Amino acid sequence: MTQTDTNLRALAASTLAPLLHHQGSLKSQMASALAQCEPRDRALLQAICYGVMRYQPQLAALSKLLLKRPFKARDLDVRALLWVGLYQLEHLRVPPHAAISETVAAAETLGKGWAKGLLNAVQRRYQRERNTLYEQLQSEPSFRYNHPGWLIDKLQHNWPDHWQQILEQNDHNGPMTLRVNVARISRDDYLQQLQEAGIAARPCRFAKQGLTLAEPCDVSVLPGFDDGLVSVQDEAAQLAGELLQLEPGQRLLDACAAPGGKLCHALELQSGLADTVAVELDAGRAERIEQNLERLDLQAALVIGDASSDDWWDGTAFDRVLVDAPCSATGVIRRNPDIKYLRRSEDIKALADLQLAVLSNSWRMLKPGGRLVYATCSIFPQENERLVQRFLKQTDDACHCPIEADWGLPCDTGRQLLPQRDGHDGFYYAVLEKAKKSVTEQAD
Repeated sequence: MTQTDTNLRALAASTLAPLLHHQGSLKSQMASALAQCEPRDRALLQAICYGVMRYQPQLAALSKLLLKRPFKARDLDVRALLWVGLYQLEHLRVPPHAAISETVAAAETLGKGWAKGLLNAVQRRYQRERNTLYEQLQSEPSFRYNHPGWLIDKLQHNWPDHWQQILEQNDHNGPMTLRVNVARISRDDYLQQLQEAGIAARPCRFAKQGLTLAEPCDVSVLPGFDDGLVSVQDEAAQLAGELLQLEPGQRLLDACAAPGGKLCHALELQSGLADTVAVELDAGRAERIEQNLERLDLQAALVIGDASSDDWWDGTAFDRVLVDAPCSATGVIRRNPDIKYLRRSEDIKALADLQLAVLSNSWRMLKPGGRLVYATCSIFPQENERLVQRFLKQTDDACHCPIEADWGLPCDTGRQLLPQRDGHDGFYYAVLEKAKKSVTEQAD
């Protein structure tokens, strides 16, 4: 089905409905949705889908007030369509009459003609009573701060001095940041190429190879993108390369490698590595690694395997290990707003257990005297500082190395970055080194 015979709002609702069933992610759903959309309408489709998920806590609270009864499970596409309509009325510069009529017409496209009258009445009531509804809901934290209650409570507990700042930043779009391939061109020279192309940018404050664009753009207009001069990568994620302290002749393991940004950055920084192994569990995501390596003309051995297991390992230890662990991704909500809806409080413990398993397994593969960098895009200490402390307590030959840097907040172990307006995402790093001799050998 193409955009010529469907309705943009119906396509948006069909894209969002699986998420309401907790199926997939917004990023995965958008890929097929954009393929069904005329090029001229893709920006609007993406704005609607991402906007609905960004403001889902408020839209859900409003629809609950406006509806006499909730939608049945089989009609979650209609719920999504209602959220599309309410989002447009509040946040997009679409004439109200057009937003309402298009949303009502979309119900027919979805095969839910019975909902046309309901959608029309609810949206028009929202227009009439908008101020009263907002006043009525201001006492509810999930509406006021536009985040699920469990997430607000957890942030208040973990970050009493920063929680409101974090919530605010989550509702702003993150900037588009580039990583210059300094093996091919200097940051200053590439910045000059951007200026000549009419693309405004500035050097990142902390990442030595980073440039932040004044406005996002399609990668196709970036000078030398196809030739590997530059990649898209957030500033916080670029800090891993320096922390690894790579040297010629070393063996590097990237234990959770997809989509390959940190892996490629490491190879750009140190071309003299003896061997590089990238492990990824998801074969589909591993394809992204291959694509990035090919575009940048870099080499690494790609293994489809579980980083919490050693059944893929040949027993040869590594000098450097990067563990970019699977996490709640609560530091990148502004780029993945569906996390607000999809993530649950109980997910955090399960993720922390997985992170500890990956870290412990990867540690076994590190040479004595080697360095391991642990990273997540989470802002919860349970996945970060406390997790590393758990590992240190149970691992005799592990030593924490304080990170001396001008970025992030110092923790007892590691450093935590919180999302910054026009700056980096939320991220955590810790550096560990393995003793050259075991505790028993040292005693002897």
